[in-house]
Amino acid sequence: MVSVTRGGLALSAAALLAGPLLAAPAQAAPLAAPQPIPGPTVFVEVSPSTVEPGFLVGIKASCKDNSIPAIVVSDAFGRVQVQPQRGLLTAAPMVRERTRPGNYRVKLECPDGETASTMLQVVKAVKPSRGPATGFGGGAGGMTGGLLIPGGLALTVVGLVVWVLALRRPRTVRARR
Repeated sequence: MVSVTRGGLALSAAALLAGPLLAAPAQAAPLAAPQPIPGPTVFVEVSPSTVEPGFLVGIKASCKDNSIPAIVVSDAFGRVQVQPQRGLLTAAPMVRERTRPGNYRVKLECPDGETASTMLQVVKAVKPSRGPATGFGGGAGGMTGGLLIPGGLALTVVGLVVWVLALRRPRTVRARR
């Protein structure tokens, strides 16, 4: 082991080699340039994206400046003004009753001239069916469905009468042997 005396201190070879590294001021790694925060993107969304005629759709949109109203246009509901709300532009138009099934373009027109679009699918109005006739319980229809409530009520009354008669019946006492 090699040692050197420096100012009355004994230093080893390892300390001599590490000394300049430790004594040198630490150079900081270059800082990454701050990334610019992207501004609001221009977009338009409809919810639900599939709807029947006569129902409302929610519109959520964004322009560069969301403090100013913008216009949304579609053949499904016409021309609607979206209003600023919680940092976005919103509206809730109703799809016209006479709108035929199909895909309709929904176009956002921002005041600064930028545009965005999405699609809205209008489907034929479907009337729900009664459901399958799978058995007892009133779902089968026919005569038995109308007798369930009166029949159940009659059985309950008969049960109550039998219970009251059983309580009023005199009890016989048996002698112990």
